[in-house]
Amino acid sequence: MASFKKNLRRWSYNLYSIWLFTFSDIKTIIAPSTAFGLVNAIAVSLNSRAHVPSSSGIFIRTPLVAFWVWINLLPFAIDNQRQPDSIQEDLINKPWRTMPSRRLSPDAAKRIMLCLYPIAIIVSLALGNILQCIALICLGFWYNDLKGSDSSFAVRNFINACGFVCFASGAMQVAIGQHESALKLLGWWSPVVACIVFSTVQTQDMYDQRGDAVRNRKTLPLVIGDGPARWTIAIPMIMWCFFAPWLWKSSVAGYVAPVSLGLIIAARTLWKRSEKQDKTTFRFWNLWLVCVYLLPLIKATEGNLALWVV
Repeated sequence: MASFKKNLRRWSYNLYSIWLFTFSDIKTIIAPSTAFGLVNAIAVSLNSRAHVPSSSGIFIRTPLVAFWVWINLLPFAIDNQRQPDSIQEDLINKPWRTMPSRRLSPDAAKRIMLCLYPIAIIVSLALGNILQCIALICLGFWYNDLKGSDSSFAVRNFINACGFVCFASGAMQVAIGQHESALKLLGWWSPVVACIVFSTVQTQDMYDQRGDAVRNRKTLPLVIGDGPARWTIAIPMIMWCFFAPWLWKSSVAGYVAPVSLGLIIAARTLWKRSEKQDKTTFRFWNLWLVCVYLLPLIKATEGNLALWVV
């Protein structure tokens, strides 16, 4: 009995250590990407001739969609957080994470990462979205091992934008099954989402400036200054909160949430400048992005999605 309890504690400890690698990405990647996959799949099912499951059939795949996102995110997160520079940064920004709290050694983290990548590939092969999986592996190598996240804020934003689209379209592929291509169904919506992320994702860098400075990461606020960087967020936010619903030819209902939250984020970015306030603003940004992801579903419920899919 004592041995069983000891093993149970060890397994609980190790599983919690693994969970901590992706905890901060629930709001950024896991929840938004899962939402994108589900709502865009349902939008297609409501108003197109594509061979996709019914809305209820899509909804019951929610755990599978979330699992695909998580299993592809986990090895990337481990690879990112096991890097020496990342550990030093997290000692300042996120000391509770697995590596700075010494719950796992860098070598052990690397071994786990190398085991997880084949699992992600096998899962993706089974679910029909291997293209997104391979793209995420390549982007992760560029971001972490080739220091793409550190060398230039433009490269950093570009990799983030591509990664967001891969997670989102891959999640949608799981939701609709293998009879249709999510990338084909998404059409022009994928590059639009990429542009939105590319031009606004630096919101996450505003509250990480202390840690980013330690590792000499070339984020936008550290390169051009805190004040100018805030305008590079506020201006695109104001533009996209109106332009994204306009692209979908939305009714008033499609404008309400994106515009309201977008203007709040722009205002907070300019006037709420403490580290704690910037963290809250970034949470608003993630919520706003989900509202933007909902635009196709709002359009579908109005009975006309012809401008997107056939």
